[in-house]
Amino acid sequence: MKEILQNLKKVYKYTKEYNKYLFTYMLIIPVMSAISIIVPLLSARELASITSGTYETLFVLAIFVFGIELLRNVCNYIAWFSLMRYFRESERVIKMKALRAVFGIKNKNLDGMPSGLIIERVNSDCNKISDAIPSIVEYLLDIITNLGVIVTIFFLNKILFAFLLVGAASIFCIKRQRIKKWHEFDKQRRHLSERVTSFISELIRGVRDIKVLDANESFLNTAEDKIKDYHQTLFKGRRSLRRYEFISGSLQDLLDYTFIVLGIILLRDNLVTATAFVTVFLYKERIYNMFNVYTRLQELFQDFKLSSSRVLEIIDGDRYERESFGTKTLENIKGDFEFKNVNFGYKDSIKVLKDMSFKVDANTTVGFVGKSGTGKTTIFNLLAKLYEPESGEIFIDGVNINELDEHSIRGNMTIINQSPYIFNMSIYDNLKLVNPKATKKEIKEACKIACLDEFIEGLPEKYDSIVGEGGIALSGGQRQRLAIARALVQHTEIILFDEATSALDNETQKSIQEAIDNMKGEYTIMIIAHRFSTIINCDTIFYMENGKIQAKGTHKELLKSCSGYKKLYELELKNNV
Repeated sequence: MKEILQNLKKVYKYTKEYNKYLFTYMLIIPVMSAISIIVPLLSARELASITSGTYETLFVLAIFVFGIELLRNVCNYIAWFSLMRYFRESERVIKMKALRAVFGIKNKNLDGMPSGLIIERVNSDCNKISDAIPSIVEYLLDIITNLGVIVTIFFLNKILFAFLLVGAASIFCIKRQRIKKWHEFDKQRRHLSERVTSFISELIRGVRDIKVLDANESFLNTAEDKIKDYHQTLFKGRRSLRRYEFISGSLQDLLDYTFIVLGIILLRDNLVTATAFVTVFLYKERIYNMFNVYTRLQELFQDFKLSSSRVLEIIDGDRYERESFGTKTLENIKGDFEFKNVNFGYKDSIKVLKDMSFKVDANTTVGFVGKSGTGKTTIFNLLAKLYEPESGEIFIDGVNINELDEHSIRGNMTIINQSPYIFNMSIYDNLKLVNPKATKKEIKEACKIACLDEFIEGLPEKYDSIVGEGGIALSGGQRQRLAIARALVQHTEIILFDEATSALDNETQKSIQEAIDNMKGEYTIMIIAHRFSTIINCDTIFYMENGKIQAKGTHKELLKSCSGYKKLYELELKNNV
């Protein structure tokens, strides 16, 4: 219970801006509860009036009941409006907090998190949290109202009260066992649901590759097996719960029948008046309902506990390490940076960078070359602080990146990799996304520098053309150039090309190279490439081997001084013959 209260307090704090709607709901519910107590009493009097023949009293009571019911409808509408407004806004706030928290998790933790886990928690669990709080309030107030009804029944007839109380307690015991079963089942169900969501997400993202591999049936069979496992577990769990419901429902029917028989006996022996019996009859569901509400409240608490724990684990839990940044801001970044004795490994036992040291001057173009696995991409990841070095220091404009705020680092650099992610929106919106203040003139100028403007102008919708998920409507080279234009629109001073041309044909590579040449001298450009034609004109080339810088210089200098560089270059020439 302590954990539930702590999580309720956190959620309440997150949604405090919209808690006024929750308060309105809390004020309306007691009014509706009071009405629900009054109406059965008046209805009992109406029935008694019919038998006694006092039609004037019956008429007045009928009008009064009508007015009360009308008030109930008005209150019900206000309560519904307040509830929906709270649910809508609180769901949005909690989901956005969860999404922001995901962006703050360190990449080494994200690497091991299935996408389905995040999707399930951000969508399903956030919905349940938002829905739980007003429901908890309603159930608590309902219990308080029902306590008043129980006291009324006690004074009307103690025999009927005792019968109903024992019956309700018996049903409650059965439903309590059901709650325990439900909690165990729900944890397993959610785990399997995450697995299914993760696999289907991967299936959809990789559908094109799966088609090319002619592996449709294999992947679909795997998906079917996972879905079968989920639904089989769902069926077994719900079948078990249904048994408890069948037992409690049958007992309820038996108690209802016995209550009527008992009432007839009491009426026959003048142990209860007709008005009192009718009132208790109309109220009897309240005793059962109080226990049912308590049972549902327990279910809701358990559901809230599970959902809130899963979401809060992402928002402010200790399980996933958070990214940390400094507070210093670089207003006018130049774009030079330096690595000093940097060591790093994605796994503790395997070092990717070993005592790495080098320096790059602002507005120069440098290249990194070496065999696969020598740590070239890792340099970019560390520079963008996607990962943190185990030891050593990294500087931008002479400032340690651990002292800089997030924008000073990531707002001033762009990484363009072999497969840049392009969003399923128009070309214009893809570029506007990174800089909402960018004008159409700036966007067109960026596309000209990236050698993409001519292609865009040839499209029927021009800059309003939708490119599809992942930029599927564009070729590989066009996606690369769109990513370059995006970097230019973002106005970053450092642009990092990570194998950006390795999978492109010679003509497309020539266009990319032209785009890079257009930017030389204006930006700090770093290029990782297997193709020497991409880096041959760089101001400085770093040759890497075994996680270290083995040599640096121009292309001509390295051909003379570095045998490893020369060997790679000659191997490329041989392969291109």
